[in-house]
Amino acid sequence: MASTVYFMDFKATFKDSGVNQLHRLIDTAGLKDCIGQRDLTALKLHFGELGNTAFIRPVYIRHIVDMIKNAGGVPFLTDANTLYAGSRGDAVNHLQTAVSNGFAYPVVEAPLVIADGLRGRTETAVEINRKQFREVYIGTEIINADALISAAHFKGHELSGFGGAIKNVGMGSASRRGKMAQHSGVGPKVKAKKCIGCGDCAEHCAVGAIEIVEEVARIDPETCIGCGECILVCEQGAIQIQWAKSGEEFLERMVEYTLGVLKNKNGKTLYINFINHVSPACDCVPYNDAPIVRDIGVVASRDPVAIDQASVDLVNQEPALPDSCMTTHTDAGADKFRGVYPNVDYTQQLAYAEQLGLGSRQYELVKV
Repeated sequence: MASTVYFMDFKATFKDSGVNQLHRLIDTAGLKDCIGQRDLTALKLHFGELGNTAFIRPVYIRHIVDMIKNAGGVPFLTDANTLYAGSRGDAVNHLQTAVSNGFAYPVVEAPLVIADGLRGRTETAVEINRKQFREVYIGTEIINADALISAAHFKGHELSGFGGAIKNVGMGSASRRGKMAQHSGVGPKVKAKKCIGCGDCAEHCAVGAIEIVEEVARIDPETCIGCGECILVCEQGAIQIQWAKSGEEFLERMVEYTLGVLKNKNGKTLYINFINHVSPACDCVPYNDAPIVRDIGVVASRDPVAIDQASVDLVNQEPALPDSCMTTHTDAGADKFRGVYPNVDYTQQLAYAEQLGLGSRQYELVKV
């Protein structure tokens, strides 16, 4: 059965501004049906790494906060700490980064709560009994929330092909142990013919799993945590995910974590994807490359699978921008995410999420 995905573009007039349209979009998608009076409502987003500017603008988040309050909810902005070394690896630095990126209380008018605590160990085990995991480990404050609103910046991702609602909820809500469990076995490999031995990957590896031996990078699989940061660091394209097994398992693990997050949120969730500045890589990196397509719009749905499928389709309908990183799959209708990450079968996350009953890949797109 097809789910409804509501869509707004970025066209606006003096009498109908973009934020007015955003309010109409989210109202139509059913925000008030998700939130009861005095519901503690987790607004799950990505605050962006320091140096990255592609994340959702705080002014948009402020308007979503206002709408949650008007629906009777008590909103807080939240994310969980990262697995890799960066500016969001513990709650203190994570909060400082969020404020530096514009998510201060005077701007968004909601408190910031790091879901898995000071060092990423404040977690709740959720039993799911699925293919990859018997139980998953979620940031406790997301589990404790009465309702969950996902606000995701839709973009490419080096391990999952794209990042949208499913990744924002599943990977983003996991504690550090949960993130480690998802990445376990995702061991990148080095293509020696492409490697120039520059050492950038070794310098940026959070756990010291990479060394340069005879001018070629070598990755110790026992030390590697599978975060994939080295894939982005390498400008030669010499480091790639080993898709044959680990990539598929990674996507299944991520989807199962989404299932765990949503287990106690039946009827209490809404998903919003911002399809603008569609950068080729995640907002976790301390920079963002030029967008691969034009700014398209915002979509909202009660179905996390349908909204991600619709977002993929909307991106793929566009021609690639000429100043982006894309050299193949550039025509309108071509698969942009396959063009950026040819070895990642991102459709696996959508198919497995549908298989687990998280939603439907069939959707009706309704313009608001």
